[in-house]
Amino acid sequence: MAAMTDAAPGAERRRIRGRGTGESAWRAWFSRHPVPPLDAPACFARHPRLLVVAPHPDDEVLGAGGLMRAARAADREVRVVAVTDGQASHRGSTLWSPAELAAERLAESRRALAHLGIDTAICRLGWLDGGCARHEDDLGRMLKALVRPDDLVVTTWRLDGHPDHEATARACAAACASRGATLWEAPVWAWHWARPQDPALDWTRAVALALSPSDLQVKLQAVQAYRTQLLPDPTTGRDAIVPPHALERLARPFEVMFT
Repeated sequence: MAAMTDAAPGAERRRIRGRGTGESAWRAWFSRHPVPPLDAPACFARHPRLLVVAPHPDDEVLGAGGLMRAARAADREVRVVAVTDGQASHRGSTLWSPAELAAERLAESRRALAHLGIDTAICRLGWLDGGCARHEDDLGRMLKALVRPDDLVVTTWRLDGHPDHEATARACAAACASRGATLWEAPVWAWHWARPQDPALDWTRAVALALSPSDLQVKLQAVQAYRTQLLPDPTTGRDAIVPPHALERLARPFEVMFT
């Protein structure tokens, strides 16, 4: 989930900088404009497998940890695809080399999934962290080979503000359209740069999966597995990739998806 932007159209207004929109503003919005609830049992009655495509190791749990747990509760197959290994989140660090970071971030994902009760091998595609947009068509073809027609595919939002998140969403959209699969997109960084009234947020497409107190607790325990993203790097002086104020926006008792 390393915070980056690119020069794609509209990218400047989606720049990830500063502290972003506070969670209090989002909670106030949701209290006045509740998102339609997701009927998880009905959803998984139609989809025997949930395929979660994460641009970086951690996006799968930050965006859809509760949905993965709901899928397992419905006795559905869950598969996780890591598009990159997340090796570029600590540039210049002497604490983590890119190779060490890649190995640790995949290990963090495995530990996080175990917290959620999900025992599945992570499919690693091996794309360069930060470089998905340059190979979007190739990524789409690779994903097409993994997607089944009756899958529910979940990835990050195509306007999320990070070039890898956005390119991965577009590649998933192409793969799902070709295979006839269902695609949902989970905002991750959008909660940072957007405001509730932002016209880019199409609330008519949104559904919310409510998380019980126990499910939320399990998700938060899973998120704690991503120590490389939650702790500052003393060798570079940089703050955590996901500081507390950002984590607060991803620790709600519900998950929002654009369908």
